[in-house]
Amino acid sequence: VKSIHGEKRLDLLVDKDLNGSFDAVELERVTTVAILCTQSHPALRPTMSEVVKMLGDGLSIVERLEESQSQIPCQRAFIVPTNYGDAGEESSFVIEAIELSGPR
Repeated sequence: VKSIHGEKRLDLLVDKDLNGSFDAVELERVTTVAILCTQSHPALRPTMSEVVKMLGDGLSIVERLEESQSQIPCQRAFIVPTNYGDAGEESSFVIEAIELSGPR
């Protein structure tokens, strides 16, 4: 999504059954906020109140995105393991506690 956003080809993300009937400005806004919310460094992610403001009135979305990209090199926000072990070993996953990022 980040590369598609950078190439200004967001229409690739839209359901083809809509036949081009979507708000391009709204798509840009939502996609940009999603990119901000998935930054790998927690300090670069907006607070929920900032997200609400950005989605509501477009509050400094572009400035916030440029600022976050200039501070820390881009990293993948999620790493998904490809090896889930032998399916015959257990029928459910063990969920371990994780530490959430603190307040900003």
